[in-house]
Amino acid sequence: MAELGLAAVGAVVIGRNEGERLVRCLDALVAQLPHPETIVYVDSGSTDGSCDRARDRGITVLELDNQMPFTAARGRNAGWQRLLAQSSPGTIAFVQFIDGDCELDPAWIPQALAHFATDPQVAIVCGRRRERYPQATPYNRLADLEWDTPIGETQACGGDALIRVAALESVGGYDPTLICGEEPEMCIRLRRLGWTIWRLDGEMTLHDAAMTRFGQWWRRSIRGGWAVAEGYARYGQAPEGYMVQQHKSGWLWGAAIPLVILALVPVTFGLSLFLFLAYGLLGWRIYQYRCRQGDRPSHARLYSLFCVISKVPQAIGQGQYWLNHWRGRQATLIEYK
Repeated sequence: MAELGLAAVGAVVIGRNEGERLVRCLDALVAQLPHPETIVYVDSGSTDGSCDRARDRGITVLELDNQMPFTAARGRNAGWQRLLAQSSPGTIAFVQFIDGDCELDPAWIPQALAHFATDPQVAIVCGRRRERYPQATPYNRLADLEWDTPIGETQACGGDALIRVAALESVGGYDPTLICGEEPEMCIRLRRLGWTIWRLDGEMTLHDAAMTRFGQWWRRSIRGGWAVAEGYARYGQAPEGYMVQQHKSGWLWGAAIPLVILALVPVTFGLSLFLFLAYGLLGWRIYQYRCRQGDRPSHARLYSLFCVISKVPQAIGQGQYWLNHWRGRQATLIEYK
């Protein structure tokens, strides 16, 4: 299986003003892949010299036209298409997608290629993405817990993943109109064609979220709510029933229940406020679930607390999506860094 060697792997990095995080990302790829020309860096309007740092390493740089909205999906599509265009036909069989704030583990690509060799219908293989500094802030810890997804065949991947070129071409890649949630959306289209997605029990990337403020986490949660609403709008009524439960949960816990409680305060002489105790029950259920998944109790408590709090920004994000949708406006990025 000659196609499963490192020479058959290219890489696409997307980034914007990632600074030293990008340097770590690029250096790790250059050290692991046979030739720097099999790496494409796609930049979305950086002003920190990111493009020069990539060129200094012999890496192809693609600067996106700022006349069109920047999205991760647009960047990744431009990257893999450029990679194939500048390579000899048939030489690149797999593309490692990685965000510019991540560093690839040296053992990852050989492990992923070994799994691809087991089945020609495997489209995507991903592994464990970890936070570089999970202990630095509670928001970094939350991101690290979020990345710890179940092992085995799965329904979707994240931004970092090794993807078979034939699979990418079969669905035309990512949907560039999505401002978030583009990975699971593409995975739905892949699975409909019989492709499979796998999460391996192995280290893949180190991610540096650098979230130090509550406001960053809040905006990230709003973006998550937008992704839930748009995913539901596209596939909620489809056989996949995508994001149906998450969409209902966001509206119920993030908007309906608190609004009803507050509306009843005058007629119940404040007794309706006791209904907020239901959020404690929700948090307890999430805590128990995370403990069963193997989290430390302290991590499970943190996760459950912020899961409950996140219902409000999630509802805000859902509301923003539907308002934007009804007005027929073009979506713009929701950035948290």
